[in-house]
Parts: sequence; C-alpha cells; structure tokens
Amino acid sequence: MTLQRQTIPVLGVDATPLDVAGLTGVLNRFVADGTTRTVVGHNLHSVTLFHAEPEFRKFYENSDVVLIDGAPVLWLWGRGRKPSGPVMDYRLGSTDWIPALGQVSGLERIAVIGAGPVANARAVAKLQSIVPGASVSGMPGEGWNDDVEETASAWLAEQRPQLVLIGLGMPLQERVLRRRLGSLPPAVYCAVGGAIEQIAGIQKLAPRWLGRLGLEWAWRLLLHPRRVAYRVFGEPWVLLGLLVRRRLQRRPAQDG
Repeated sequence: MTLQRQTIPVLGVDATPLDVAGLTGVLNRFVADGTTRTVVGHNLHSVTLFHAEPEFRKFYENSDVVLIDGAPVLWLWGRGRKPSGPVMDYRLGSTDWIPALGQVSGLERIAVIGAGPVANARAVAKLQSIVPGASVSGMPGEGWNDDVEETASAWLAEQRPQLVLIGLGMPLQERVLRRRLGSLPPAVYCAVGGAIEQIAGIQKLAPRWLGRLGLEWAWRLLLHPRRVAYRVFGEPWVLLGLLVRRRLQRRPAQDG
C-alpha cells in the first residue's frame, strides 16, 4: 500500500498528512498486513536533523508514514491547501493518536520501549485500558547503550508484538530503528519521543488551546527550560542556515 506524500513548502521535506481517523485506518491495514512498517513525525527538530544528517534523512524518506507534528510544519503545509477537515486535525503528535489505538482491529500485542521504569509501567497500564483486549508489555529505556539495545532486540524477538511504541527521544530512537529494523520481528514501529511519559501522566501535556495556537513550545519551555531552550531559541537558526545552504547548492544545478 502506497500512501501519498506531500511536500512541505519552504522546509523541503515530505509528509503524509493524516487525521486521527485516517491514521487509524492505515494502522488497521498495517496490522492486518503483518509486515514491518514505520511511523514517524515531522516537527522543526526532525526537519533540522533531516537536512543535517544523511542517515536520518534516509530513514525518514523510507518510512511508511511521516505525520505532521509541529505547528510551523502544519502551517506551511496548510497554505493554499483545502483539506477535508480543519487544518489543525492534521497535526498529529503521538498523544493525539495513541488514545485511538482501541479502534485498530486485530491489535492484540503491543510493546512499549522507553522512559524510566515507573513511567514505562504506567504507560503500559494506560495502554491496557485503551486497548483492553491486547497484551501490553514494556521495557524501560533509561541509560540506553549497546547492551540495552541488544537486550531490547532479544526481548522484541520473544514478545513478537504487532505494534511497538519506541520513545527514546529524537534522534536516538530513529538511529536505533535504522540500525535494527532489518533484524527485528515484523511489526509497526512508531517513534513517539516523550509520549511515554506523557501518557503515563508524569509529564504534563499542554492545554489543547495552546496547541491550537501553536504555543506548546512556551509550555515546554516553562516546565523544562534547560532541556527546551536550545530547541526554541537556537535550533531555528541552525535550520535556517541549512535551508539557505540547500538553496545555494541547488542554484548552480538549476542555472546550468
């Protein structure tokens, strides 16, 4: 099954614009298919990594679904487009679609990798309530290293889940999937960043009205200033430089 990609103006990346219902339908088909699939999301951080790291870019280009996660990406995509519903419905962070997993038919085995032991256990319990008929297992991801990665690979081979939520932070989770995907059991692998702590209730979600105004960054900055400050104030300038360089590199080819 081929999903239509759309180019995000200015940013030079492609995405798979879906709302919750659309993604649920896609996951229904992926689970029924039983092959290896990947679901990722684009925000300004991932766009920066896309243009800065060739291997990260290759992983995104080969992913089955690239959701729009991040207000600036959504706004640029929405310019001049006429989606079937409100534009904001197509902004899908992991915590927007995980609560709808109960609508995925045939989903019987879920694995959760990431966060600390307490957050992981709480997330597993939450997912068990979201998908009551499924068996949900978890493995914390704190202190990730080569040994933990080997253990996680063996654990997944034993569990043989149909859906894997991997939340190790970006770009670690993408690097792990890129390295291991070929040897992991068939499943839908979803890179979910900090969503494990969020669905566990340990990390507070921004009020939805802030999300609709594109101000979630202010909420995160308030709660985690040291962790978020560079992403908010520094990384956009890095991305701007990468986009300018990309445009200058393309110009001689176009002129020729």
